[in-house]
Amino acid sequence: MSVENLKANLRTVPDFPVKGILFWDVSTMFKNAECLRELDDILYELYKDKGITKVVGMESRGFVMGPSLAVRLGAGFVMARKPGKLPADTLSETYDKEYGHDTIEIHRDAITPDDVVLIHDDLLATGGTVAAAARLVAQFHPKKTMINFIIEIEELKGRAALPEGVEVDSVIKV
Repeated sequence: MSVENLKANLRTVPDFPVKGILFWDVSTMFKNAECLRELDDILYELYKDKGITKVVGMESRGFVMGPSLAVRLGAGFVMARKPGKLPADTLSETYDKEYGHDTIEIHRDAITPDDVVLIHDDLLATGGTVAAAARLVAQFHPKKTMINFIIEIEELKGRAALPEGVEVDSVIKV
């Protein structure tokens, strides 16, 4: 399998979640066992030698590949969730996205200054969500932060919203 085969297993849904948005649906790739295995291998190869100690998965599609990658890397998994979903004390960050505002939270004890953090999400569009996650993770003062996406929509130039000096990788660019 290849990145082109992974792309072939994606679905686009026009006007979701609001009119004018073309939604890149990874669920069609996730339901294919060969695609899951290939994606897992690609992500592991990208990060196996980076010293990652925590993988932060963005709600909710970052919860699919994030834990598997964390297990393979020997790292912990941290959930970045919508408000009110985490049971203990949290830090939060509010941000704008292409069709509204949102907030994400992480437990206050999830990351330490000794951690090397990989933020993982399914998609980079305008960058608002992951930029907020990067600001949130920065509050913990980890040794290093990296960011990863399964898909990057290049024409939306979401990388411009991300912090300078942070390594960013995308498996599929469309």
